[in-house]
Amino acid sequence: MLDTTKRATDYEVLSPWAEADPVPARGITPRLKDLNGKKIGLFANGKRAAVPMLAAVEKELKSRFPSVEPSWYKCSVFNVPEILTEGKEKFEAWVKGVDAVALTVGD
Repeated sequence: MLDTTKRATDYEVLSPWAEADPVPARGITPRLKDLNGKKIGLFANGKRAAVPMLAAVEKELKSRFPSVEPSWYKCSVFNVPEILTEGKEKFEAWVKGVDAVALTVGD
C-alpha cells in the first residue's frame, strides 16, 4: 500500500552532533599565573607582518608587566616549522629557555 502521508518534498533531517561525554579543554602545560619576571618567547614565522605584530605584542607586554623579558626567534625558513629544518637545535634551545611563547602568522 502506498504511504500518502509523505509528500515528495518532505525530508527527514538528522543532527550531525553525536551524543558524547564532553571532555573539558585543557592546555598541554598549565597557564602562567603571572608574567612578571618571566621570559616570553616571541616567535615570528618569517612572513612580512609577523615582526611588526610581535613588536606590538612586546610593547604591550612591557607596559603591563615591566619585568617581563622578551626573547625573539625569527624563522630561518619562510613558513616552515623550524623543528623540521637544520635549525632544529637552535629552535629547541630557544624553546627550553622561555617560560611561554607568543606566535604570529604574519599574513
